[in-house]
Amino acid sequence: MPSCSTKCGRTAILKRPKTGDVLCKDCFFEAFENEIHFTITKAKLFTPNSTVAIAASGGKDSTVLAYILKLLNEKYNYQLKLLLLSIDEGITGYRDDSLETVKKNQEDYDMSLKVLSYKDLYGWTMDEIVAAIGRKNNCTFCGVFRRQALDRGAHLLKVDYLATGHNADDIAETVLMNILRGDLARLSRCTSIITDSGDGIPRVKPLKYCYEKEIVMYAYFRKLVYFSTECVFAPNAYRGHARVLLKDLEKIDPSVIMNIIQSGESIKVNQTVNMPTLTNCTRCGYVSSQEICKACVLLEGLNKGLPKLGIGKSSKVKRLLEEHSLKEKSISKNNCSNSNKTCENTIIDKDFQCLCLGKKESVQIDQLPLDKLTI
Repeated sequence: MPSCSTKCGRTAILKRPKTGDVLCKDCFFEAFENEIHFTITKAKLFTPNSTVAIAASGGKDSTVLAYILKLLNEKYNYQLKLLLLSIDEGITGYRDDSLETVKKNQEDYDMSLKVLSYKDLYGWTMDEIVAAIGRKNNCTFCGVFRRQALDRGAHLLKVDYLATGHNADDIAETVLMNILRGDLARLSRCTSIITDSGDGIPRVKPLKYCYEKEIVMYAYFRKLVYFSTECVFAPNAYRGHARVLLKDLEKIDPSVIMNIIQSGESIKVNQTVNMPTLTNCTRCGYVSSQEICKACVLLEGLNKGLPKLGIGKSSKVKRLLEEHSLKEKSISKNNCSNSNKTCENTIIDKDFQCLCLGKKESVQIDQLPLDKLTI
């Protein structure tokens, strides 16, 4: 191997995908950490004496994020209180194992850990959702529920910031996905390093300009403990197609990742285009661009035996709800097979059978005591 590009006198052990520099281990650590510190300070991601919840999944991104935030917080005196916030989606053989890694990180980095589960928040696990809807579109449910669960968890813990491990590859993939879908609303905000869901708790992305390959190398050479198994349901995700396209382009020109991000940042939406405005969901009170938020629509479909209700355009959702409401009204309450008396249950399944026994009910997070959400 050649000598380190920094002229430190040591032998280089790696070539940075982002810059092409050949570096020794120590110089790579310094360059990688300094770039993240520069990103944090330039974008003013945090203010002193703030509490930051790190969205921890046990994967490489969140593990590196937790490690580096702790390191930089001590090195540069950010004066931050750091804690870990994890979401248990209820995916057997994946999330249960990755949460063990999060617990190990909790011990290694001396941070408190809070875990929220889909079962507690929504009354469903992802395994149960996939059993109801199948392998197609299941990532829609998980993405919507996970985003809301993180925001609700941050609100519950009364933190000032929610830090996520989104890296440059993730953001470039999202730009491509939104272009392919023609989703102007998401395209205009997916490249933002700071976003606000409307609840007053900003989401920040300290790893926005970090290449995925460099995050893997950093975790490897730092000997960090992380969970590397892919979600069992991920192979069917639409994002996978954007990822394959991006990786093929990266082989031709590694700078394409940053070029896509910069293009997304530069795109301006025509002033004549109607953009959604944020309001509050009439059911759960969560911030939404619709009268009823996406999470409530998806949950309504699951509980009514119409799991595909929230998949597609809002006009389709309204039509299906109206049709289902008419069918519900046409069924006599006296036909319940579970009771000799008139059944007051209004939830029925797709075959119009009463679900008064074993009915799934969502749980309001604000009603959950904090000690139930603590490991």
